Amino acid sequence: MDNILEVKHLKKYFNASGGQLHAVDDVSFTIERGKTLGVVGESGCGKSTLGRTIIHLYEPTSGEISFDGKDITKLNRTEVKNLREDIQMIFQDPFASLNPRMSVGQLIAEPLLIYHKLKGRDLDRKVAQLMDTVGLARRLSNSYPHELDGGRCQRIGVARALALNPKFIVCDEPVSSLDVSIQAQVINLMQDLQEEFGLTYMFITHNMAVVRHMSDTIMVMYLGMMVEFADSEEMFHHRLHPYTQALLSAVPIPVVQEKKERKLIKGEITSPIEPPDECRFAKRCPYAKDICFAKTPEAEEVLPGHFVACHRARELNGL
Repeated sequence: MDNILEVKHLKKYFNASGGQLHAVDDVSFTIERGKTLGVVGESGCGKSTLGRTIIHLYEPTSGEISFDGKDITKLNRTEVKNLREDIQMIFQDPFASLNPRMSVGQLIAEPLLIYHKLKGRDLDRKVAQLMDTVGLARRLSNSYPHELDGGRCQRIGVARALALNPKFIVCDEPVSSLDVSIQAQVINLMQDLQEEFGLTYMFITHNMAVVRHMSDTIMVMYLGMMVEFADSEEMFHHRLHPYTQALLSAVPIPVVQEKKERKLIKGEITSPIEPPDECRFAKRCPYAKDICFAKTPEAEEVLPGHFVACHRARELNGL
């Protein structure tokens, strides 16, 4: 298996009143080249922080990050700049991520100018080519972000991410702020680009329907920790962690006659500031026992390629 990204025991803590906030806490996973890893979980679980730490918008507190066979855990400013050619990011808010004083053409050309890739007519041709690739009409080259809708602005973000021919793109909820019809257009565009250029995605979202459509593998996060990791279809057919079961039970079924049992999560959320050595989900889990409050569970491969961080996963699922 050719893994383009390997993350081992990654941690990212922030200083907060009362101690350190454990935004990402001991997360390990791999992404195969040319595939998509979907990262899901409720708001505040650390999805975006994980993505930003991997691409060095945040520096990791500890752990290891290996990209394309090279250790990129600790980098200086020059090394981070060089890394940007291979790793890019598409941000959640297409309007906030674009400079309102720059035109569409200038926004797409900016990465190429920063890295001194092209200039003059060659630059103009490359910008036009990128606009064609992401489905932006060339007549919009002199328009500004406020003149465009969310879908077109997100296409600008995709074009900027593609400008340097990266190998890996972190997609931080790229369609969450868009209308449903526009979401489908952007998702289909990203899949076409992945197939055409052999891109690898880390697709961060809270939309389970989108992640099932996009992802080859899925990682579920809860309060900074990975609770389950498996192939996409395996995850939807054999969800083994109580949190994953509750999360997927909230996905609506487009069949009027079919009723679906909802697993409601009750209880108090554990504070991410200096959390105790226990299962983060224990206070909200209907199956929690003494061991769940005694120590933090480690991710265990309970089925081939299916990892779960739950003390009772085998028992509860008859494995």
